[in-house]
Amino acid sequence: MSITREVALEELKKRIKTQNLFKHCLACEAIMRELACYFEQDMDKWGICGLVHDIDYEDTKNDPNAHSLVGAKILEDLGFDKDIVYAVKVHNDAHGLPRLSLLDKALYCVDPTSGFIVAGALILPSKKLSDVTVPFLLNRFNEKSFAKGANREQMKACSELGLELEEFLGIALKAMQKISNDLGL
Repeated sequence: MSITREVALEELKKRIKTQNLFKHCLACEAIMRELACYFEQDMDKWGICGLVHDIDYEDTKNDPNAHSLVGAKILEDLGFDKDIVYAVKVHNDAHGLPRLSLLDKALYCVDPTSGFIVAGALILPSKKLSDVTVPFLLNRFNEKSFAKGANREQMKACSELGLELEEFLGIALKAMQKISNDLGL
């Protein structure tokens, strides 16, 4: 039995109280759905995976070695599909687990990308995603002081999906622009 988005959202809301973290999960959901569409995969499954990938973060933020293992266990206990559980587990490099499926690889590179795009919007006078462009993001990509928390190597792992960085950022930006009202940007 597959878990619906409504159930996934309810479980996430029980565990995530920080508004910015919740918005990060929504952004990752949107990007994952857009990538699923691009790769002709199950948009609902990919979206749910993005939505719940940090379900344990508030409990494990001070223990990076526990993050995603705890989340995977929560999801497994709730009856989420095994491929979602595994993708959540391997999105944290700390465990050294291989990314095997397209789903695993997508979630891994999506995770830091949402924050990178948000940072791009926040430095613009309008603070709006609608004013962010892919060339703007590419220009900021090599600036070490910009969006320091967004792991560039992890974002460049989009190559594991067969995507160039420019194309990947375009897909991610388009996805986040679609839900800009939900993100407050």
